[in-house]
Amino acid sequence: MEKKYPLPPFTLETALEKVQKAEDAWNTKDPIQISKAYTVDSEWRNRTQFINGRKEIVQFLTEKWKKERNYKLKKELWGFRKNRMAVKFEYEFQDENDQWYRAYGNELWEFDKNGLMQKRFASINDLKIEETDRVLI
Repeated sequence: MEKKYPLPPFTLETALEKVQKAEDAWNTKDPIQISKAYTVDSEWRNRTQFINGRKEIVQFLTEKWKKERNYKLKKELWGFRKNRMAVKFEYEFQDENDQWYRAYGNELWEFDKNGLMQKRFASINDLKIEETDRVLI
C-alpha cells in the first residue's frame, strides 16, 4: 500500500510539512512525480475543469506547463482538521506571448488514511503583471 507522509490526522507541524512538500513537488513541474501524491481515483476541480484520477492529472499538468512557462508557486496553510486542509496560494508564470501573470487561489484538500490526496478543489484568479512586479523569483 502506498503511503505519503505525513499521514492524517494532522497536527500543525505535520500540516505545515504536507503543504511545504506539495509546494516543493509542484515547483519541480514533473507531472508524473506530482501525481504520485494523489490517489489513483483522485477527484479534482481546477477552475472550471474536472479531473479524475492520476492519468488525467498527468495530462492536465503536462498541458498546464506547456502554456504556463517559468512557473513559480508559493503555498500557505490556511487551516486544517483531521484529514482536511485549506491552502492559500499564489503563482507566477509567463504565457506564450511573454505576458507575466500572478495567479491567486485557494485549495481544499482531503487525504486518505495513507496520506494520499483524494480530493482537491481549487479556485483560481489570474492577474496580468509586469515582469518588474514579480515577487516569486
